[in-house]
Amino acid sequence: MMPVTTLADDAIMIPILVIVMGSVIWIMTIIVNGIRDTRTSRDREESRREIAAYIAEGSMTFEQGERLMKAGEKAPDNKPVT
Repeated sequence: MMPVTTLADDAIMIPILVIVMGSVIWIMTIIVNGIRDTRTSRDREESRREIAAYIAEGSMTFEQGERLMKAGEKAPDNKPVT
């Protein structure tokens, strides 16, 4: 009968697996963050287009639209824009 080998039997396999799994998690994190940032930018731009359309059709004033567009932005020092 052949002996059963495990990962613990070969001491070099554990660091290799840790490095590979860490790399996979790191790459997946980069991909997910890129998708999230793209989605956020697309949604923000879609909202800006909708506000512009409301202003163009006259159901919203320019000042109201400007306030809505600035509502979610943050100043460089992380204070809300007023």
